[in-house]
Amino acid sequence: MHMHKFEKIWLIFGISALVVFLSVVGVSAFYFGFKPPSGHHIIDPQKVEQTAPFDKPGLIKVEGKEWDYELVYVASAFFYNPQEVEVPLGAKVRVMVATKDVIHGFQIVGTNINMMVEPGYVSEIVTTFDKEGEYLIVCNEYCGTGHHLMSSKIKVVK
Repeated sequence: MHMHKFEKIWLIFGISALVVFLSVVGVSAFYFGFKPPSGHHIIDPQKVEQTAPFDKPGLIKVEGKEWDYELVYVASAFFYNPQEVEVPLGAKVRVMVATKDVIHGFQIVGTNINMMVEPGYVSEIVTTFDKEGEYLIVCNEYCGTGHHLMSSKIKVVK
């Protein structure tokens, strides 16, 4: 099989770029210890509302942790509990979400927070709310006929 000179150059370039890309990803994964979430935080989906801290959803002030507050949400058929919460400006917050029925999405519009909430697992992220205002929370995973009604609000206040 005869290959043109330019085809050989592009083939060598493509394979070299692939090798460099895979090497960078491999080195960063092993050297820096990057790994996918492992689902260590599990919860019985039938007992979400009886399990702490999901038995009292909302904003909880914590002491002795690397964050100032825990914001606990329970997602269920077409609503989030709580519907609205106020967070102090500049507070470092650990957002924890669990569901008792089906897969839901948890996206805080205007931020880079976007989690998938699966029954049996606790989804969590630590963030700081640096801008004052209202943030809409929407479900971005289709969860049934009332999916479009599923929302909540975070008010960041001074």
